[in-house]
Amino acid sequence: MKISIISFTAKGAALAQSVGEKLQQEMETAVYTKHRGLPDSLKAVYVEQNLSRWAGGQFQAHSALLFIGACGIAVRGIAPSVKDKLEDSPVLVMDEACRFVIPLLSGHFGGANELAERIAQMTGAVPVITTATDVNGLFAADAFARKNKLSVCNRSGIEIVSSSLLAGKTVTMAVAGTCSGSWPEELTQVPYPVDGKASVIVSPFTGDAEKADLQLCPKAYVIGIGCKRGKPFSEIEEAAEKQLRNAGIRWEALAAVTSVDRKKDEPGLLEFAKKHRLPFLTYSADSLNQISGDFSSSAFVEEQLGVDNVCERAAVAASGESGKLIIRKYAENGITVAIAEKKWSVSFNEI
Repeated sequence: MKISIISFTAKGAALAQSVGEKLQQEMETAVYTKHRGLPDSLKAVYVEQNLSRWAGGQFQAHSALLFIGACGIAVRGIAPSVKDKLEDSPVLVMDEACRFVIPLLSGHFGGANELAERIAQMTGAVPVITTATDVNGLFAADAFARKNKLSVCNRSGIEIVSSSLLAGKTVTMAVAGTCSGSWPEELTQVPYPVDGKASVIVSPFTGDAEKADLQLCPKAYVIGIGCKRGKPFSEIEEAAEKQLRNAGIRWEALAAVTSVDRKKDEPGLLEFAKKHRLPFLTYSADSLNQISGDFSSSAFVEEQLGVDNVCERAAVAASGESGKLIIRKYAENGITVAIAEKKWSVSFNEI
């Protein structure tokens, strides 16, 4: 996480600098001000543009925001940029007397509540947490998803689960992988695969969508792709989609796309990674040759690239030591696709 801290008075600038110094050991920190004429002892970048435009730029950069000043200033500043609770930047407000720190936006999924608690610990301020599940000491599905790096597949499910918990209703949960830590008392664990329905299902599989009020998806798979030069994005995406469908895996379950380094500038692959918000990892032919396993072999590919298989070897390389190939090489129209599974788990412990 990175955080941008902005103040509006000299006293606020002094607090912003102090908080920034405390946080910079844990995250990337930048300090700004809208107050002219700060003394030389206070270091902050003066913001020339209006506050809303500045805040919009911070949202685009996915930076957390801490306003040192009044809540009203923060609300007016961020208002044009607020769009989606799962994508909005975490926003906090702290009074310049360092009495309170208040998460305003993206408390759970963005981590603003947790950040408020951390700043409070550092400064002695009181964290003012207002989200219903927190003040009632209940499980928060979106906070759990953030801590375990899970994608929220159906955002409406968060409200359904939270409302059920607040109403004292039975909320069931199933996890397709391994799970550690103590289950919250308000959650009833059910076995996976689910027989019937469950309130929450943690799984990467498309077939669970209709069985859950809320599906949380682990980023558990790596897709390896090889292709001839100039293959368009549309054909690459179509080939990838076929294999995801064959495996019954959701798009949200992808952790990365990978290939040989000769393809690092391939436009179709770059567009594929950008559209699906995936890191694009590439490996040298020598590195891929070192990957152990039973792989499909092509003499032509080896002659052209120096490695007998790109998609399978790259997928396994990016899936880690415990990774395994689940979809072997699929070839179509000059494109090859393979999928490897990473080891994954979730935890109820604090991360």
